[in-house]
Amino acid sequence: MIMLKDEVQDVFREVLGDDQIVLRDEMTANDVEGWDSITHLNLIIAIENKFGIKFANAEISRLKEDGQNIGTLLEMVARKQAGVR
Repeated sequence: MIMLKDEVQDVFREVLGDDQIVLRDEMTANDVEGWDSITHLNLIIAIENKFGIKFANAEISRLKEDGQNIGTLLEMVARKQAGVR
């Protein structure tokens, strides 16, 4: 999963325009400067495009709930890549 995290980190760096971002599983939007609701959607779209996956609206909304973090996002991407729902 390290490789996946690196690829997602590259997406975050590009979308947020910050090459210094280092993702940690426990990180949330509150931990990343500039990660607001519009940026959230831009990140989701960029991740979908990079990995050739599609998130359902419910999944996107769930990512903003308490207790959700980068680790949750990485798990979702990995499941989508493996074709698991």
